[in-house]
Amino acid sequence: MYHTPVLLSESIQGLMIESGGTYVDATFGGGGHSKEILNQMKGGRLFAFDRDPDALNNTIKDKRFMLINADYRYIKNYLRLHLAFPCDGILADLGISSHQIDAAGRGFSIRHEGILDLRMDQRSGISGADVVNTYSEQDLFIMFRNYGEIKNSRRLAISIIQSRNREEIKTTTELKNAAADCAPRAQENKYLAQVFQAIRIEVNKELEALEEFLQKSIEALKPGGRMVVISYHSLEDRLVKNFFKSGNTKGIVEQDFYGNVISEIRAITRKPIVPGQEEIDRNPRARSAKLRIGEKQ
Repeated sequence: MYHTPVLLSESIQGLMIESGGTYVDATFGGGGHSKEILNQMKGGRLFAFDRDPDALNNTIKDKRFMLINADYRYIKNYLRLHLAFPCDGILADLGISSHQIDAAGRGFSIRHEGILDLRMDQRSGISGADVVNTYSEQDLFIMFRNYGEIKNSRRLAISIIQSRNREEIKTTTELKNAAADCAPRAQENKYLAQVFQAIRIEVNKELEALEEFLQKSIEALKPGGRMVVISYHSLEDRLVKNFFKSGNTKGIVEQDFYGNVISEIRAITRKPIVPGQEEIDRNPRARSAKLRIGEKQ
């Protein structure tokens, strides 16, 4: 099962959809956002991206719709290919879907026993097992510190190396066992979720892909076009916030002689839009969601 779309009405409102426009759902998943975008349009076109082949099972039968099985960082290339450049609006709901979490064989969840894969596209790249079994202590330390924001990352890296020296770590349970002694008491699940998050971000190069996507999206938008991004952890949100504020992911603001910010995009939301308690009760995955809107100048 794919997740219920998060902040659906807020994201659709943020796009300011024109009925005959060209739009992009950069993270198709189960298609919930795409279906609502199409509902708001009479003509126009909608292009959706998802690098997970499983998402192809959810394609929408509508002549206005096209699903592209590719990483969203290639948005500009594909829109040019399909003569849809520039477009009127782009939506991205970051993170992983409930389907990926619940598919035990994918290795995304601390709740399920499965092969330690963690790839969004299982056809390419290194797996989570490759990372934990081959990375050096220093590389593991940096990954857990930067991507998991784990305070005792050095101890965790040493524990994993000691465990893999005894036997190769192949499954989610074996990784949990290797990390168990490092987890603070009564915070085991939160800690393990951070461990899995760090490895997932490394395996899928998520932050690098997000940075490239943001830059290519601005190039792909028409002046006045909107970009709506929903993030689920501080690393993603910081990049999006900086980009909408300054036009770059470092948040370095450049100004002209008159003090005006030099950027192709401006932030529409000063603070992120977050779900209300009713939505969180209905859909717990929404709890950490933050929605930001930018507009091309």
